[in-house]
Amino acid sequence: MARRRIKREDGLAAIAAGDLTTAVRFLLEELAEKAPGNSVEVRVPPLGATQCIEGPRHTRGTPPNVVEMSPETWFAVATGAMSWAGAVAAGKVSASGTRADLADVLPLRP
Repeated sequence: MARRRIKREDGLAAIAAGDLTTAVRFLLEELAEKAPGNSVEVRVPPLGATQCIEGPRHTRGTPPNVVEMSPETWFAVATGAMSWAGAVAAGKVSASGTRADLADVLPLRP
């Protein structure tokens, strides 16, 4: 289970209000809960990062599977306002590694 820092009701309120900082962090927590694991690192600088997706555990250096995007893009793909494929095709996502495709776990439905 993901380590929670943001209460569910606070996270949902942040999404509804468009509070990008809290919403992004809450949605990263939701991803870690929906797809637990340590094989992919999802980075949303400067607001947060999480590890997810089952598979080989990463312990040192740069992870072999990294996904990075802006807070605005993460909010859009996590909530379903933009598709994963559309974000990738538009060059809004940097994804490297064999497990770095999040299409099967996005959008989130908190």
